[in-house]
Amino acid sequence: MTFPIFRTVAALRAQVAVWRGQGLRVALVPTMGALHDGHLTLVRQGLKKADRVVASVFVNPTQFGPNEDFAAYPRREAEDAALLAGAGASGLYAPSVTEMYPSGFATTISVAGVSEGLCGTVRPGHFAGVATVVTKLLLQAGPDLALFGEKDYQQLQVIRRVVRDLDLPVQIEGVPTVREADGLALSSRNAYLTPEQRAIAPALHGVLTALAERLAAGETAAVLTAWGRDQLLAAGFDSVDYLEVRAAEGLAPLERRSEPARILVAARLGKARLIDNIPA
Repeated sequence: MTFPIFRTVAALRAQVAVWRGQGLRVALVPTMGALHDGHLTLVRQGLKKADRVVASVFVNPTQFGPNEDFAAYPRREAEDAALLAGAGASGLYAPSVTEMYPSGFATTISVAGVSEGLCGTVRPGHFAGVATVVTKLLLQAGPDLALFGEKDYQQLQVIRRVVRDLDLPVQIEGVPTVREADGLALSSRNAYLTPEQRAIAPALHGVLTALAERLAAGETAAVLTAWGRDQLLAAGFDSVDYLEVRAAEGLAPLERRSEPARILVAARLGKARLIDNIPA
């Protein structure tokens, strides 16, 4: 049987309606494609909690800035569809830009608070693009639950806020980051790394791990993050966009670990901008 690919909202909704009529639970895994095992882990996790999983692949132009890699972002639908089929997904939703943003489209969803700082400062407008497209995907698919990786932790918090504030009838589940054996978080942008840069990249997770241990021992965030930046630059990273300690819920800045925390980082290595985070 050919793996189903839905190109329109109408086609997707028609299939979801069939599953609903059969009493089945449906999960959605939103992606931008160039799939790796991190994405497939979301599919497998979805299958534990739903009867059918649909993944979307849409490289969303509204979340890329003018000097970012929208045109160069890897696109490989046939390979992605094969991976999804192998992981047990029931279909792929792959709308065009005009299907997602028809002529005259004029609505943007912006989220205060959790979208500010971190990637929100470095990538102005990024989270408005994320919030808008994810809201559309949730409304188009109407899933019981949607799964997102914790690697994009600020994005996950933005989406949770949108769902709460707009009373969207969907459960949002965060899934722990999938890593290579050396600790590097799986990411489609890892493909940009040269072999030499790939050897440097695991320092990102190593520094986060060291920071979490020292934060738990009582050191202050200001001292730790200054040390961490120096370590990343010494390891060979070109620059560090941010390295911060934030509250796990709400992402307020923390100076000491007085509540569950998250240490978040974004650093540049050649053509790749790598992000990561760990609980602390």
